[in-house]
Amino acid sequence: IGAGYNHSIAIKQNGTLWSWGANGSGQLGDGSTVAKLSPVQIGTATNWAQVEGGAHTLARKTDGTVWAWGSNNSGQLGDGTTANKSAPQQVGVGTTWTGISTQWSTSVARRADGTLWSWGRNSNGQIGDGTTTNRGTPTQIGSATDWSAAFSAGIGNITAIKANGTLWIWGENNFQQITDGTTINRTTPFQVGVDTNWTSINCGSSFAIGSKSDGTVWSWGYN
Repeated sequence: IGAGYNHSIAIKQNGTLWSWGANGSGQLGDGSTVAKLSPVQIGTATNWAQVEGGAHTLARKTDGTVWAWGSNNSGQLGDGTTANKSAPQQVGVGTTWTGISTQWSTSVARRADGTLWSWGRNSNGQIGDGTTTNRGTPTQIGSATDWSAAFSAGIGNITAIKANGTLWIWGENNFQQITDGTTINRTTPFQVGVDTNWTSINCGSSFAIGSKSDGTVWSWGYN
């Protein structure tokens, strides 16, 4: 299941996708902009694997494709435009996507080769490409090929764990969520400490929370 801003989306055991709630930007994906008070099926596909919600909806199929729909004011649908879409649109032609994450207007996804890609809103440098320019199509974050399946998009940040267990964060830093001792935004990945036993991470609204292999949980940023 996934929760966006005033809308919900869920995948059934048979691989079908359903959504309900607000739909002003087409984020339900049923071809309309009419709110729904109960679940409606999105298309007829039976191979949905993962779904995430923000101001838009981002989803992945079992065939390795990624799809997006809804609000597109920052290019977060990844189709090279800023026009809202009320039905699923494939993000590029790639078929090797293994994971996705989104919150608000930034999307991030991982490919099978261990690379990490992002697109959409970049006002705080959260795309990680060294700029603050919005990106309407997937943009690779650096050149690393060892990103793990654990990564998360927040309101103004992206956090991710590498295969060696190190934790990285970039983007907004006004509440010290970058952990570099400053409040200056970072437009490229910054390593959080030196520990190599991070196992999971989740990024929220100006804060992050993660766990280590020793069973401890850690959080930082806005409080």
